[in-house]
Amino acid sequence: MGCFSFLKVMMILFNLAIFLGGGTLLGVGIWVAVDGSSFSNIFGSSSTLLFVNVSYFLIVIGAILVVLGFLGCCGAQKESKCLLIMFFSIVLIIFIAEIAAAVVALVYTSLAETILESTVTPTLKDQYGKVPEVTQFWDTTMSKVKCCGLTNYTDFNDSYYYKKHNNTYPEFCCKPVSTQCNATAAHDSNVQGCFQQLLSDIRTNAGVVGGVAAGICALEIAAMVVSMYLYCQLDKK
Repeated sequence: MGCFSFLKVMMILFNLAIFLGGGTLLGVGIWVAVDGSSFSNIFGSSSTLLFVNVSYFLIVIGAILVVLGFLGCCGAQKESKCLLIMFFSIVLIIFIAEIAAAVVALVYTSLAETILESTVTPTLKDQYGKVPEVTQFWDTTMSKVKCCGLTNYTDFNDSYYYKKHNNTYPEFCCKPVSTQCNATAAHDSNVQGCFQQLLSDIRTNAGVVGGVAAGICALEIAAMVVSMYLYCQLDKK
């Protein structure tokens, strides 16, 4: 088996795996989005909103993987230059977008926090404790991440929740958890905001995150190199 034939087979198998994986994610995402109530029975009502939100992410990622897998698999099988160049272009766009997102995340972390504060904090003040979906989402986040608000407990100052609960904060803002989490208890507890806590968790697991990111980038580069090799070799056949 020559180099061209070997890479063609590998390209087909690799993209077939991507297609099947994308199809699975797409199917699960659609299922959760359409029948999210089923998950409340399996995982409990507190998890329903989380699964519904994740479903849209799964649908988008699954659809992209299905398209990529189809283009790469059919492009290699049919030896279609058009499909191969489309596959290459989409992977290149995704690769550039990932690099750009990484640079922005590293350079403009403070800017991202400022933008989130101006958009998320008002929603937190106005809707936490009033809108069930928002309350459920934040309760789940603060419970799992061990955080309080976006920045800290002061995000709840003069909020709907604060006024309705006799000038107290959510129990997650105090250590140990207290139903009477007043300003003194919240200040002394010094529970981090969710944004900083997430950043801290990411930095703690930087090696794992970096390894996964490097692996994904390596696969994308390999896919682009192989697709371009097959594309160029078709001119010589």
